[in-house]
Amino acid sequence: MDEGTRSNLTEACVDAHLAAGRADRPALRYAGRTISYGELADLVNGTAGMLRELGLAAEDRVALVLNDGPEFVATFLGAVRIGAVPVTFSTGLMPADVRFQLDNCGAKAVVASAEHRPKVDEAVSGLAARPRLVVAGGASSAAWRSYDEILRSAERVTKSAPTLEDDWCFWQYSSGTTGRPKAVVHTQRGAAYPREGHGRHVVGIGPDDRTFSVSKLFFSYGLGNSLLIPLQAGASVILEPGRPTPNVVFDLIARERPTLVYAVPTAYAAALAYEEEQSAADLSSVRMCVSAGEALPSPLFERWRSRFGLEILDGIGSTEIGYIAISNMPGHVRAGASGRVLPGYEARVVDAQGEPVAPGEVGDLWVRGGSTAAYYWRDGARTKRTFMGDWIVTGDKYVVDADGYFTHAGRSDDMLKVGGIWVSPLEVEACLIEHPAVLEVGVVGRADRDALVKPCAFVVLKDGRAPSDELAAELQTFVRTRLAPYKYPRWIEFRPELPKTSTGKIQRYRLRAAG
Repeated sequence: MDEGTRSNLTEACVDAHLAAGRADRPALRYAGRTISYGELADLVNGTAGMLRELGLAAEDRVALVLNDGPEFVATFLGAVRIGAVPVTFSTGLMPADVRFQLDNCGAKAVVASAEHRPKVDEAVSGLAARPRLVVAGGASSAAWRSYDEILRSAERVTKSAPTLEDDWCFWQYSSGTTGRPKAVVHTQRGAAYPREGHGRHVVGIGPDDRTFSVSKLFFSYGLGNSLLIPLQAGASVILEPGRPTPNVVFDLIARERPTLVYAVPTAYAAALAYEEEQSAADLSSVRMCVSAGEALPSPLFERWRSRFGLEILDGIGSTEIGYIAISNMPGHVRAGASGRVLPGYEARVVDAQGEPVAPGEVGDLWVRGGSTAAYYWRDGARTKRTFMGDWIVTGDKYVVDADGYFTHAGRSDDMLKVGGIWVSPLEVEACLIEHPAVLEVGVVGRADRDALVKPCAFVVLKDGRAPSDELAAELQTFVRTRLAPYKYPRWIEFRPELPKTSTGKIQRYRLRAAG
C-alpha cells in the first residue's frame, strides 16, 4: 500500500544544493561573515545530532526561543532532519506566555539565545514536565547545556528521517491579535510550497538574490522570507538579531546590499519617516520590496515609490495560510489592494452562509492552497471555526472587484456599523495617514452617550508635532472632507505609540479596551 510521498524540508533547503555542486555558494550572512551552503549543512547536521543526543525523536517538539541567526536556522532544520518538530516562539513573549506555549505544545527541549535564558528559567519553573534546556551563545550551567559545546562533539546526521508530505514539519503560534494564541500545525508539503507560490510567481527568487526581512524568523511571514523560500531557491539570507530600527535597517541595506526586502507596513512607515528626516538612504541594490502582515495604505505605497522608485508588493497571508496567497505583482500593483490570487491558491469572499457575494460587496475571505496548515493543536472548537474542509476562514473582511483584485476591509471583529452602514476602519486609517502630522493610526469603534457606535482614532504623531485640540479638530475635518461624513472619527486620542503584537500588527482589541 502506498503510504504517501516522501518529503523532508531539509533536503530541499540544504541537501539539494550540495548534490548540485553548490556547497561553496553563500547561504547566510550574519555579523559580517558568510556561511556557505556546505557550512550550513554541517551546522544543520550537527544540530540534528545534538537534538538526538538530548533524546528527541520523531514528532517530539523543540521550542525555539532564538534571535535571528545561524542557530535558529540550524535548530529549525536540524529538528526537521530527524523528524522532530520545531516550534517557533516570539522572542518578545513574557515568561507566563512562554510557560503557556511550552505546556501547550509539550516541548521536550528548548533552545534559547542567552538573553532569553532568564525568562525561560521563570517559565519552566511552573511546568510539571521540565524540558531539556540548551543555550546558544552562552555557557553551560546546572540547568542549561551550551549549544556550542554539544555541537563540537555531536554526531553529524546526514540522512533525513523518512517523513511524508502530510507529516508534521513545524508549528507556529498565531500572533494573538484577538487573544490567546493557537499552535498552528504545518506539514512537510505545506512548508515547501511558498517557494513555488510567492517565491516563483511574485519575486522570481533565484540563487543570485540576497534577502533581508525586517520581520523576524519566529513570525510566519519572516520564516518564509528568511528560510522557507530563499534556502530552497539557493539564495543567500541576511540575518540581523537585533531590533530593526530604521537606522539599523538602512545601515544594513547599504552594507549588505540585499536584492529583496520584506517588512510589514508599520516598518515601512517608520523607515520612511526616518529617511525623510535623514535623506541618506541607499536602496540601489534592492529590486523588489514586499509587504504583508496587515494592509498597506495606498498613501504609504505612493510615498515610498515617489521617494525610492520602488513598488511595495503588498499581499495577504496568515499563520494558518502559511505564507502570502494573494499578492500584487511587479508592474501590476493596485495601490490599497492586496492584489490577485496566486497560482496554487483559491480565494473567495462569502456571506455568513458561506455563499459568494457579488463583486464590490464586503464579505468574509476564505482561502485554500498549497501552504495551508492542517489544524490547531489541541483546540478542536477553534479548528472547526477556522478550517472548513480545505478552506481557511481568515477572519478578514474583503471586497473583490470585477478584475479579481482583493481589497482588505478590516478584521471581522473590527468592522464598524455606523448609522446602519458598514464602515471599514482601514479606510479611515488610510485617510488619516495622508495627513502630514500623522505617523501611525488605529481606528476602532466607541459608543457615544446614546450607546451608538462611532469611529475613534488613536493617533501617533511624527516627531516635532505636538498633540492639541486644534490638531484633533484639523484631523477630523481632514477626514470629513475626503470621506463620507458619517465615517469621520468622533474622537481623536493621541498616543506615544500603539499596542502591537511582536510581529508588528496593531492590537485593535487593546485599543477598544482603552476606549
